[in-house]
Formats: sequence, structure tokens, C-alpha cells
Amino acid sequence: MSRAEAPETAGATGAGAAGAGAGAAVPRVAGPGAAAPGAAVPGRRTQTAAGFLALFRNELVLTFRRVRTIALLGILAVLPVLIGTVVKIETDGPRGGEGPAFIAQVTQNGLFLVFTALAVALPVFLPMTVGVVAGDSVAGEAATGTLRYLLVAPAGRTRLLAAKFTAGLAFCLAATATVALAAVATGAALFPVGDVTLISGETIGLGSALLRAVLVAAVVAASLAGLVAIGLFVSTLTGSGIAAMAATVGLVITVQILDSFPQLHAIQPFLFTHHWLTFGDLLREPMYWDGVLKNLGLQAAYVAVFGSAAWARFTARDITA
Repeated sequence: MSRAEAPETAGATGAGAAGAGAGAAVPRVAGPGAAAPGAAVPGRRTQTAAGFLALFRNELVLTFRRVRTIALLGILAVLPVLIGTVVKIETDGPRGGEGPAFIAQVTQNGLFLVFTALAVALPVFLPMTVGVVAGDSVAGEAATGTLRYLLVAPAGRTRLLAAKFTAGLAFCLAATATVALAAVATGAALFPVGDVTLISGETIGLGSALLRAVLVAAVVAASLAGLVAIGLFVSTLTGSGIAAMAATVGLVITVQILDSFPQLHAIQPFLFTHHWLTFGDLLREPMYWDGVLKNLGLQAAYVAVFGSAAWARFTARDITA
């Protein structure tokens, strides 16, 4: 709820108390412009949207002003620099002709460092940073005592939870964009930039390659939506931000381990990490969308299940801190 809404609520409460003190015998006459009892109040939808936007802005400021968040984004920005530097040193050394073909594509075109950095960051670094932010979203405020004061105002628990989830998605976009932009800058500084040869062998122009990079980054960010919902649910189960962050990150590591055992092939397609690297199919000509759509559909299912669980827990939870 925005600050502008609080005086109206307080004023209405005070007016009701004054009316009760004056006696119930005095009838309240509705004016010509007053709404009938039970009728919808014009502009209520607008006020609700404005209240949600205010909550969302507050959550964005709260998320991105933390030193921890800035440090996590800084680590993600350094990752492409390290990868590009290592590749540059290795290819310029006496064994420069050796190495995987994927690395050779980076040396031939610096823009390919974007796809390499995202492929390295997605299994470990990106989910760990997202898990920290999502796990701390509710539990962190409960630990510091600010959650109780947020819920004193009639902002609504549903809107507050939705604002926290949307802010988590915004962080996914920011984290992915940080990796991609750092990779573009590093690749342009260390390697030649021009037409890009895709993994299927076709060559596309620089403009088309940049559009592919934006599309791949968007798919990677969307791939983390299920993890945001899981972290938000875990965050509603405890009043300790550290415990929620550790549980969320530990869950990601556990699921990644389960996804590596061939004996568990029957359940692996249902793990939220299983289709993460299908964005590589977008680096073909034509692009293959089957794996990407399976990934996005699975993330939507996780958002629906764990988002509903977080809502059920949070709306029924007794907030004492």
C-alpha cells in the first residue's frame, strides 16, 4: 500500500468511531453522488493497480539497494571476463590450436562469448544468486521485523506476495542481462566481432546474431521463474532469511545432482533444471523450439504449484515478527 492510501483508511476509521460515539440513532443519509451499500466503488481497480505498482517499486528498491545483491551482480559480471581471459590466454599460447569446437567459436567471434557465458552461468551461478534473493524475500523481512509492519497496513498479503514474486523475476532479468552485457563487452575487447557461425553450421549477420543473443538471454531469465516460485515458498516457511536462502540453494544443488544420474531418467524430465540448456537449440538455423517450449511450460507449472503453495502458506500464516 502506498503512503497516500494510509490517511484515507485512518480517516475512515476515525469517522466511524466518531459516529459510534455520537449515537446510533442518527441516520447516515447518502448524498446524490454516494455509492449504494455493497455497490462497486468507481476507481477501485485503479487504486488496486496503483497500490501494486507502489509495492513493486518498493520491492525493487529493497532488492537492488542491498549490498548483497550488488555483490552478486558484480560476481556475475566478472564471470564472462574470466572466461574470455582464459580462452584468450589458451588460444594465444603454444597449444592454441587445441580445445573444444565451442571454444574455437568464441575465438572466431567475440559475440559467441555471450552464449558460452550463459551456458556456464546457468547451471550454477545464476540459480545460486536467484536462490539467495528469492529465499530471502519473505523470511528476511520477517527476521528483521519489517514484515509485520508491512502487513499492518491494508496492502493485502496477496498483493505483497505478488510484488515480491515480480521483483524476483526482475532480478532474474537483471542477473541474465549482467552476464550477457559483460560478455558482449569482453568479447568485443578480446576477439573479432562480425558474422556469427551457428552451431548448425550456418552463418548469420551481426544484427541477427545480436537478436539471437537477446532472445537467448530472455529464455534463460524465464527458465529461472520456477526457482523464484520455489524460493518464495521456502521463504514463507521460516522466519530466518539465512535458513531460507540455504534451503533454496541446497535444493538447487540437490536437483542438479539428481539430474545427473542416468538411473533417474524417469523423473528427470520433471525436474525444473532438466531443460535449462535447451536454449542452445536457438543457435541453429532454423531454430528448434520443442525443447525451449517444454522448458517454459515446465517453469509455468512450477510457478503455478509453488506460487499457490506460497500464497496458501503466507495468507494463513500468523505474522508475529
